[in-house]
Amino acid sequence: MCTLEQRGRFFVLTLTGDGEHRLGHSLIGSLRSAVASAAAAAASAGPGAALVTVGEGRFFSNGLDIGWAGTSRARLQELVDALRPLAADLLALPMPTVAAVTGHASAGGFLLALCHDYRLMRGDRGVLYMSEVDIGLPLPPYFMAVLRAKITAANALRDVALRGKKLRAADAKEMGIVDVVCSSAAETAAEGFKLAEQLAARKWDGSVYASIRISMFPEACRSVGIVEESDEDKRKHFASRL
Repeated sequence: MCTLEQRGRFFVLTLTGDGEHRLGHSLIGSLRSAVASAAAAAASAGPGAALVTVGEGRFFSNGLDIGWAGTSRARLQELVDALRPLAADLLALPMPTVAAVTGHASAGGFLLALCHDYRLMRGDRGVLYMSEVDIGLPLPPYFMAVLRAKITAANALRDVALRGKKLRAADAKEMGIVDVVCSSAAETAAEGFKLAEQLAARKWDGSVYASIRISMFPEACRSVGIVEESDEDKRKHFASRL
């Protein structure tokens, strides 16, 4: 399933085992619980925290648990609906987030990576792949909103969503989807931990950090159910910090 470990100022969320880390009800629930635990621990410790998500084995996450869903569209919709609040948890998390993409990230797994602020990816193997066009499924509206927010080049978004292009790390970096390409899974994780440590050391106010992130990606955040502050609330919040 997953584990959460605190290493100094940052947290490591690991999708454990050698499987595909398919996003079913159990794993999604475990991930949400871990993210909530990290947020609570950071809140009690004071400013300065970060989260790194990493996968063991060949996969970061191979998407929703379509084996459980089978041919049932109702079950598939259940999983689509269940993943949405996890995306919201990450987009509203009051700390920087890093996805160390140590293996394949497909469909919902690709979305999971995109919900982080930074993405590092191993260059020796693994792809990013939004498979819906190839398997004949429409992209859920919140998937598309997150894709538009995080993949800003029109041709890159086209290739991901309409072409179903399988992106190696170098291609993903050129498209602006990945920030850093690493030589191996071990280096990807290590560089993710190093980045998280650097970000946590800045000791940013978590609520301010989350507010700025939500303001950066308003459509994506609304699509996953995050309620953005009104302009008046933002003004009051700003004034209270002066």
